[in-house]
Amino acid sequence: MTTMIDDGNLDISNHDSFAGGVPHKTFERLRREDPVHWTPEHDGGRGFWSLTRHADILAANGDNQTFSSAQGIRIEDQTREEYLARRTFQETDPPEHRATRKLLNPAFSKGAVAGYEAMITDLAVNIVDEAIKLDSFDGVAEIAKQLPMLMLGRILGFPREDLDWLVSKGDALIGNTDPDFAQVLVDKVDTSAYRFMPFRSPAGVELYDYAEAILNGEKKIDENGLLQRIIDQNQNHEVMDERGFKNFFCLLVAAGNDTTRYSIAMALYLLAKDPSLLQQLREGDLWDSAADEFIRYASPTMHFRRTATCDVELGGKQIKAGDKVVLWFVSGNRDEEVFDDPFDVKLDRQAGRHVAFGQGGVHVCLGMWLARMELRVLLKVLADRVERFELLEEPSWTRSNFICGVKKLPLRAHLRSA
Repeated sequence: MTTMIDDGNLDISNHDSFAGGVPHKTFERLRREDPVHWTPEHDGGRGFWSLTRHADILAANGDNQTFSSAQGIRIEDQTREEYLARRTFQETDPPEHRATRKLLNPAFSKGAVAGYEAMITDLAVNIVDEAIKLDSFDGVAEIAKQLPMLMLGRILGFPREDLDWLVSKGDALIGNTDPDFAQVLVDKVDTSAYRFMPFRSPAGVELYDYAEAILNGEKKIDENGLLQRIIDQNQNHEVMDERGFKNFFCLLVAAGNDTTRYSIAMALYLLAKDPSLLQQLREGDLWDSAADEFIRYASPTMHFRRTATCDVELGGKQIKAGDKVVLWFVSGNRDEEVFDDPFDVKLDRQAGRHVAFGQGGVHVCLGMWLARMELRVLLKVLADRVERFELLEEPSWTRSNFICGVKKLPLRAHLRSA
């Protein structure tokens, strides 16, 4: 993969610009000089507006009548036919969006997630204890990937033996620009054969087949799991047709694992870079604010796109009806006007001000309470067992301008004295 040096002027439409990590110097310049920035696409796309300031992101995200999700949330241009074939409730606006959200909210509410704490703790203890037995290990593979994957299985009701395969297919969907995850790279080859599949990925075909096997009763899932409850309730209320269920299934598999994994991976990386952070966790009641701070810093979903439904002025720029408008959450979470010393990790930073979960709009992340819980519990387990982490190599990063994540993180754990 090509790794570019961030000189403040990288092309943020190019996935190679992110292969060495987020080009924060470029986003910092845009926030300062041109926060509502017209961004050309050099792969034949029609270009888009980049919103890089926290305030503008909140304003656009909170106005779904002007900035609609109902023409796609990825930068990619789609035909109407492609959009209808691939959309989930993420790509809809109210009132349609509200119907699916109502079906799912009870399982992901703050109260419901609180009931998972004992389960998450048991899983985290086992995962960490197995990892720290090793002389050295990949923090992503042994810890960051494991907890959200196992929770995904428990909550949704997947068979344990299928989880690794499901997660690998979710990686191929979201990581469709990274050769470590996908064989067919959406920006390198002709993917028109998969244009009706999620993320234009052949992995979507395999996940569709798995979802169809569930619907047909050929693949057994836990009858008490969320997925079976959704199927049962959907039959009564007819919220999703079969295609809609398959797209929703792909979304759960991909988004239910990757984003939390990359928040955990970023936390491990930061803990290894600054051993004082573990000591701060042990000395103060910082679990909730620390979890939010690591999520802000990670900002694993770097952007979502909206489409302007009418002519509108924002930041002194004239946005035309039909223009693509990209909300760069990863930039808003480093906005100097909102966060003091935004490139520093402050475990006592006021929680909830970041936009990593798409706060301020109807599309706020369904799994935000679960992600916070998983990270908070894991931090407690790590602080109890590990004195410090030793970073053996610098991490490798996803080649994507959509999902930012540490892919590999070689670590050694130095344990606390009994």
